[in-house]
Amino acid sequence: MNKKSTNNGLFSTLIGKKMLMGLTGLFLITFLIVHCGINALIFFNDGGELFNMGAEFMGTNLLIRTMEIVLFLGIIAHIVDALVLTLSNNKSRTVKYAHQKPNANSKWYSRWMGLLGTLILMFLIIHLKHFWVVSRFTDHIAHSELDKLPGQETLFAEMKEIFENPLVVLLYVASMVSLGYHLMHGFQSAFQTMGWNHPKYTPAIKKAGFWFSIIIPFIFALMPIALHLGIIK
Repeated sequence: MNKKSTNNGLFSTLIGKKMLMGLTGLFLITFLIVHCGINALIFFNDGGELFNMGAEFMGTNLLIRTMEIVLFLGIIAHIVDALVLTLSNNKSRTVKYAHQKPNANSKWYSRWMGLLGTLILMFLIIHLKHFWVVSRFTDHIAHSELDKLPGQETLFAEMKEIFENPLVVLLYVASMVSLGYHLMHGFQSAFQTMGWNHPKYTPAIKKAGFWFSIIIPFIFALMPIALHLGIIK
């Protein structure tokens, strides 16, 4: 009885909420690696053939489709938990750093994680509308050029069309800058929250987090730029 009560109440505590944030954050980091790898297939510059094959696999494989549900649950949990933590932190601050200098104690992006997260959420909604909704809930997308029916496009062709608009490209690049700074704090923070600290490994985690926060958003940002400029055809 006590054990059950303790387990049920874990994520209702401040530490529990932070642990949930860390767990969902690490899960989403794993997703970013997979998503970036699939999208990076466009850099083979083969007319989108490999990318379309990867997109078809992701869209038809039962395990992947099941993991999509888990992914959305993870995103929702991450967003809700972030909102709850932000409101809780703001409520508990009866004195707004009257004798502290937050600039000296933390990086600016760690203090603006809420704003960065909000910008990423807005981008995510637009991104899902551009690609996920079209590929999952309409007949507009064909798996390949060979399967294409009149009025259909491959996902690669749809991507090229969307990134013809320079404002869309600018939006994607700006969103990836936000993602980079969000990851800059979130990557290391997730490990720290889970208690995975060790004098021997923490410096390596910090370094890995730094480069991950640069490389992944850079690759994502490079895609719309390359398509818009016609480098990838």
